Amino acid sequence: MAMSTRWLPHLRALYGEEAAPGVLAALEARVDPYRARLATGANGAREPLTERDAMLITYGDQVQQAGMPPLGALADFAAQHLAGLVTCLHILPFYPYTSDDGFSVTDYRQVNPGLGTWDDIARLGAHFRLMFDAVVNHVSVQSEWFQAYLRRDEAYRNYFIAVEGQPDLSQVVRPRALPLLTRFGPPENSRAVWTTFSADQVDLNYHEPQVLLDIIDLLLFYVSRGADFLRLDAIAYLWKEIGTACIHLPQTHHVVRLFRAVLDDLAPHVKLITETNVPHADNVAYFGDGTDEAHLVYNFALPPLVLHTLRAGDARVLTRWAGSLGRPAEGVTFFNFLASHDGIGLNPARGLLRRADIDALVQQAQRHGGLVAYKDNLDGTQSPYELNINYFDALSDPAGDEPLDVKVDRFMAAQALMLSVAGLPGIYFHSLFGSRGWPEGVKLTGRNRSINRQKFERAGLEQALADPASRQRRVFSRYRQLLGARASSPAFNPYGAQRTLDCGEAVFALLRTAPEGGEKVLCLQNVSAEPQTPRINVEAMWGLSPAASEVTDLITGERFAVRGNIPVALAPHQTRWLRLLLDN
Repeated sequence: MAMSTRWLPHLRALYGEEAAPGVLAALEARVDPYRARLATGANGAREPLTERDAMLITYGDQVQQAGMPPLGALADFAAQHLAGLVTCLHILPFYPYTSDDGFSVTDYRQVNPGLGTWDDIARLGAHFRLMFDAVVNHVSVQSEWFQAYLRRDEAYRNYFIAVEGQPDLSQVVRPRALPLLTRFGPPENSRAVWTTFSADQVDLNYHEPQVLLDIIDLLLFYVSRGADFLRLDAIAYLWKEIGTACIHLPQTHHVVRLFRAVLDDLAPHVKLITETNVPHADNVAYFGDGTDEAHLVYNFALPPLVLHTLRAGDARVLTRWAGSLGRPAEGVTFFNFLASHDGIGLNPARGLLRRADIDALVQQAQRHGGLVAYKDNLDGTQSPYELNINYFDALSDPAGDEPLDVKVDRFMAAQALMLSVAGLPGIYFHSLFGSRGWPEGVKLTGRNRSINRQKFERAGLEQALADPASRQRRVFSRYRQLLGARASSPAFNPYGAQRTLDCGEAVFALLRTAPEGGEKVLCLQNVSAEPQTPRINVEAMWGLSPAASEVTDLITGERFAVRGNIPVALAPHQTRWLRLLLDN
């Protein structure tokens, strides 16, 4: 059958010619119960992503209200304030867990009772496309799977990676400055088990076919529960081979391709998104050939590059990088974001920014009250890996005396840059409301990343949103304006084309074109604190004859006649999105 043709090559690459047919038969038996269920599901009719789509990244308990489960409070808040503004919700891991704010999962198939129920998830899914986390590199040490392994249950004997003796693990890439192996069990009979991310997060062993079958079953279960996007968390580390770097291995790509092939057959509306916080070239490799791996990849280079651009008031690096972005096929695109539940990753900027520029970002974050996480290098040294700081604070010193308007303008310049680049925008909850850092959270938890994970009482947040002078209201209003402007033009379609232009070092200029051609929007962003007046030859840019039309600023409504070179005034950190209006 057709599905065997697509699935079998990946199983052969993973388990060999002899074992692959048996694994395929077991996989077909696993997925068969989902066929009828998914074929009749409402999600199958989802429309393609368009310029109207944006995703909000949020914890399930981000908004809290007395007497309501947090997911219910989030649903009410979203219905009142976010409907029509964003169309997708990434609800960060909402499963029972023991650590890492949800990413150390004890039970993949349950909703954390402290958050709500599957009915609450369904309620959110009735109004928004949902992204679920597939935390499939590791599980909590308290999970039933690992507890069964510790009991030496034969069914789970090979679910985890026990390392015997003293093999050479020096080439293994370490995402954090923590031990790679953790010992479990009584001293006289303990085992050293692979724990890439922490001693509470034990890595699954995909050399065992049963693990792969269980995880594919899990992905389809998530789809049956309303997932439109599946975020493959930490996917780059999935397959381990002693003697290698254990990152981006060919087998990992085969696993992703198999996930994609299964979803294409059973749930073609679902999009895979890979989370690989690594240098850009490695990151975009998860597009595959554009048809066989991720539908979207996180654009991890964007957050540090935008931060550098606004720190330096110089768009040249961002312009060169954006001009080099390519997609291997029309049906894939980037997931663009600036902030998330994690910090600002620096590894993706290596090779794009000079070491001195990265050091400058580290120093600025520390001056602004942020923290820095380090990773171990193969030579025994350490390098800054992540800036733990709220993006608003990263751009403006919380202790500085700049007027709030200046800080908001700079912050919104960053958001406008993110919204203009081709792809689906992802907006962290705190960015939508201009949140500040939460250093008290670091003291409470002992974890750097808590600085950007504060939760809100709904009444207090809504009180701030009702105050026209508040930071939250100003940022939210500006965001609403930008998202409305973006939604008004098919040139911002996630699959549209883009071309960078040279308008001087202080201006980032990007020409966006609708996928079917025709409508174009010129995005101009002053990245400096000084006024700029680039001259734009609209006739040449759009390939027009003289006096053919005019352009309008989608944000302000201002119009410019098309006559030669147009001087476009940009106030400090101002954004202009200029759309061509053709005469009939």
